[in-house]
Amino acid sequence: MVKRLRRQDAFGLVELLIAMLILSIALLGILAAFSAGQLALRRASHLSTAASLADQQMELYRALTYTAIALDTTSVQATDSTYRGDTALGGNLANDVTTSSGCSGLPNQCVPSRSLTGPDHGGYRVDTYVVSQTPAIGRAEKLVTVVVRDSTNLSGRALAREATTFDSSTGN
Repeated sequence: MVKRLRRQDAFGLVELLIAMLILSIALLGILAAFSAGQLALRRASHLSTAASLADQQMELYRALTYTAIALDTTSVQATDSTYRGDTALGGNLANDVTTSSGCSGLPNQCVPSRSLTGPDHGGYRVDTYVVSQTPAIGRAEKLVTVVVRDSTNLSGRALAREATTFDSSTGN
């Protein structure tokens, strides 16, 4: 009987090694879940901040009268390919964007593209498009579109996009 017990002495060590292997695999799975959760939270934070910045920019336009809604002519001509390639333009930059050489009021309403730091300390780019349009049945209106992008990845998709039409008859 003593010989039999000695044969099973190493069996406890094998059980311990298997238990440690299973535990390490489980811990790696939990670590991967925490890492994915952290990445999702960071992405949600960027999207939330971008939506807030787009809303702030749109509120600047909502405070203006219809005739004051425009972009600075010289600033629009100096925009880059990211600005010009956006679908908010709907075609030719020179014909579609409503511009004014004497843009007055707050500076953020006149600048078509600007970079800023959000409350989460991330870099964002806010692009604004003002396009005049006249529906088949209706009055002239201006479509203001605000697009917020991550300033470190301008080629990527927009984080937030907000558009509002302003009617010429109501003045806002």
